[in-house]
Amino acid sequence: MYPEHPGHAPAERAVEVHQPTPITPAAVTPAPLVPVQPGSVPAVASVVLPDGRVVTGYAIEPAKPEPVATKPPVSRAAVNVALGGVGFLAVCGGLLLLTSFIAALTAFIGQLIILAAVIFGGWIAVQIFSASGHQGGTTVNIHKAVIKRNHFHG
Repeated sequence: MYPEHPGHAPAERAVEVHQPTPITPAAVTPAPLVPVQPGSVPAVASVVLPDGRVVTGYAIEPAKPEPVATKPPVSRAAVNVALGGVGFLAVCGGLLLLTSFIAALTAFIGQLIILAAVIFGGWIAVQIFSASGHQGGTTVNIHKAVIKRNHFHG
C-alpha cells in the first residue's frame, strides 16, 4: 500500500535485538528459618502410573485443627440463681394477671347485679302501672278496710 523507500531493500534493513535487563532485587533480609523436627518420620508412598512409571514421595497428612479449649462448667449456684430469677418473674407475672382477672371479674359481676336490678325494677314497674294487671290476681281495696289495733277487718 505504501511504497518502500527506494534506497532500502528488505534484506538491508537492520534488525534491532532487545535484551532484557535484569532487575536487581531489593536488599531484603529473609526471615530466619527455624528447623522443625517432625514428631515422627513420615511414610514414603509409591504410586505406579498406568504407563508403568513409579512415583515415590512423602504422604502429606491433612492439617489438624487445634483442639478447642474446653469451657469451664457452669456452677450449680449460678444455675439455681438464674432459675430462681426466672421463677420469680413468672410468679410476679402470674400475680399481675391474677389481680387483673379478679378486677375484671368483679366489674363483670357488678354489671350483672345492676342489669338484674334494672330488669327486676322494670318488671315491678310494669306490674304496678299496668292497666290490665287485675286479671287473675287478688284485689285489695284499702278504702273499705277498717283498721283496728293493727288488725284488718273487712
